[in-house]
Amino acid sequence: MTTALLTHADCLGHVTPDGHPERVARLEHILHALEALELKRVTAPMAADDDLLRIHPESYVRDIRAAHPADGFAQIDGDTFLSPGSVDAAYRAAGAVVRAVDLVLSGEASNAFCAIRPPGHHAETETAMGFCLFGNAALAAKHALDHHGLKHVAVVDFDVHHGNGTQDLLWDEARALVITSQQMPLWPGSGRPEETGVYDTVLNIPLAPGSGGAEMRAAYETKAFPRLRAFRPELIIISAGFDAHQDDPLANLNWATDDFAWITAELCRIADEVCDGRIVSTLEGGYDLNALAQATRAHVEELIKAAR
Repeated sequence: MTTALLTHADCLGHVTPDGHPERVARLEHILHALEALELKRVTAPMAADDDLLRIHPESYVRDIRAAHPADGFAQIDGDTFLSPGSVDAAYRAAGAVVRAVDLVLSGEASNAFCAIRPPGHHAETETAMGFCLFGNAALAAKHALDHHGLKHVAVVDFDVHHGNGTQDLLWDEARALVITSQQMPLWPGSGRPEETGVYDTVLNIPLAPGSGGAEMRAAYETKAFPRLRAFRPELIIISAGFDAHQDDPLANLNWATDDFAWITAELCRIADEVCDGRIVSTLEGGYDLNALAQATRAHVEELIKAAR
């Protein structure tokens, strides 16, 4: 069995203004770091509009397409920009997670990592924000539930910023457990423990600024992992943000690269227990290029180990 890597050159065509942290170089560094690994390399397809309509209204998808500029940049909010290649990149990113779910659930791959941009976990039902256009992780969950007929799916988001978009998109979805850890206080300001969803299927785990891997590991062992095992998902989706790294410039958690390897290995172990190892991981944040590349490689190496 293998780990699938899904990506597309179109994801390099999403260009942001000079100095923007979510830049083309992020994906370039990741792909270089993964070059030597033994992976099933899959070209990410374009998502169909029907896929996107599982999570976003038609008017929102239409507005995103209409907003993309012929040249230069279109600004959606204070930090979210479109360039001429951004819509194609976003469609490839969404298509990657859909295809990854198909590969893993069909048994063509044991697990999968989507090396894509723009990221997705801040995109709410009708609002693009936080560098994100479409809710990729939520889309993966809805595709698994509605297209493949799964009964339970879990999303685990360890990005340093709260996945407010994933929470919003799956807030009233009883079949999806959403577990997110995030630095608090920090943008976007959501992710309090009392935010639990309509069906008590949202678990938020705030982490204090300045805390590190030991605090994260304790929180996951006592809170996240028991909930995940009890829910018994048939697929685990990971929103893999690497900006909790101690070298990241946008936040103040102090995880080491080994912490990302640990959390990935533990999630793989739980996946082996409850869902035949089925995991789909999708890239979210991480803005120090060297730390991002190292942590992503450590994450994917654990996926590869679990697939053997």
